[in-house]
Amino acid sequence: MIDSSLSSLGAEVVVASSSDEDHPPENITDGNTKTFWMSTGMFPQEFTIRFAEPTKISAVTVDSFNVKHLKIEKNTSQNAFQFESITDKEFQHTEGHLQSNTILLNGGSATHLRFIITSGYDHFVSVHGVSVQN
Repeated sequence: MIDSSLSSLGAEVVVASSSDEDHPPENITDGNTKTFWMSTGMFPQEFTIRFAEPTKISAVTVDSFNVKHLKIEKNTSQNAFQFESITDKEFQHTEGHLQSNTILLNGGSATHLRFIITSGYDHFVSVHGVSVQN
């Protein structure tokens, strides 16, 4: 099952490397791809999503714009540190429309997911949504 609104599961963005009051990090989990979080223009950029309880994750879908390279890390503790790397992905450039990438994971459990954008196709990138598949 894919949940289009992580916020409905009690998930929230607890850390973000940048914030714009018009495009805050909370937009990543609201289930609406018309709202988004925007970076400040330098790399790396990152955000961390905390789940209300440990959550089994077999895949993650990231809807974004201008993201070139993304790393995803997870942890299973209540604190947002001591992450382990779970994947590294290069996204294709899409001209004029959202990138929608589904990334298969190992099906393990996570309390936090950290997304690290190491490069983009432009100075600014945006993340319009993240959804998970159990």
